[in-house]
Amino acid sequence: MRLHAAQLSVICVALTVCVAAAPPQKHRAIKRVAPRVAKKANPPALQCGDYVGFQVLLDRQGFSTGEIDGRPGGNLSRALAAMQNARKMAATSQPDCETWHALGGDHADATVTTYTITADDLKGPFEKTIPRELPKQAELPALGYRSPLEMIGERFHASPALLQKMNPGIAVAEGREIKVPAVKPFDPNAKPATDPAASDVTIQVSRDESALRATRGDGTVVFWAPVTTGSEHDPLPPGDWKVDGVQWHPVFHYNPKLFWDAKPADVRADIKAGPNNPVGVVWIDLSKEHYGLHGTPEPGNVGHTESHGCVRLTNWDAARVAALVKPGTPVLFR
Repeated sequence: MRLHAAQLSVICVALTVCVAAAPPQKHRAIKRVAPRVAKKANPPALQCGDYVGFQVLLDRQGFSTGEIDGRPGGNLSRALAAMQNARKMAATSQPDCETWHALGGDHADATVTTYTITADDLKGPFEKTIPRELPKQAELPALGYRSPLEMIGERFHASPALLQKMNPGIAVAEGREIKVPAVKPFDPNAKPATDPAASDVTIQVSRDESALRATRGDGTVVFWAPVTTGSEHDPLPPGDWKVDGVQWHPVFHYNPKLFWDAKPADVRADIKAGPNNPVGVVWIDLSKEHYGLHGTPEPGNVGHTESHGCVRLTNWDAARVAALVKPGTPVLFR
């Protein structure tokens, strides 16, 4: 089967790579979790640089840590190891001084910058309450951001909790200047241009590593990102596939027959497009029937939770992958 322009069916729940079917297909959706902003103890200071600095520099150099949160964790450790291996360094997985210097931390542009909130950032429309139940999500006019804070966080690849920590006591209001990670801003409404590296790229998704890497024919890593990949009920199927197409702002076609945890009363439903759509802002269709790579409404869960058989990335990382692939690009599940 093939996806039609405005139709998409997925078998995925908390992933970055998802299983999709053509109309009238199957959708495995992502379980929505309310954004967490609970206070945590500050991590110990680093000898060289800081956690935000490491995450920003890795992001700039093609080794995404997913959502930047200014804290140690599995996604940061795996991104560090990927970068260290790519640079022929000892793979310590640690934010040590040698790695800081290899990233150019002492001479790089500042890893934190300022952003002035505009009237457009506040006008929405926002969906303040997005229900967890997929049939109820289908009743919404769109799956937009829930708040200006969530939108600005995604723009700068950051968790809302980190923005609040970086800007204590500052209200989100027009004209306010706030501190944000200094990364390339993500715009969910701008379809990414094709990356020049797309002519010679292979995508590999590793279940054990919870990661996706894009490599050239000579093995050079073009891009690395954390992903969520399947579960006990819907494991990632190993095999060699290829990209069939890319759909921007997909509609999610929920089919309860494809979800082992669907409620008996659930019926088929179409969920509108938007960054909080169950598959995020982009769907990369694969030759493996019902499977694809896609975004997510919960970037903080990528690399940490299970899914309903899909492979899920943050929206900004999924957009980056979409710019690197084209019909025929090899995609390997391992």
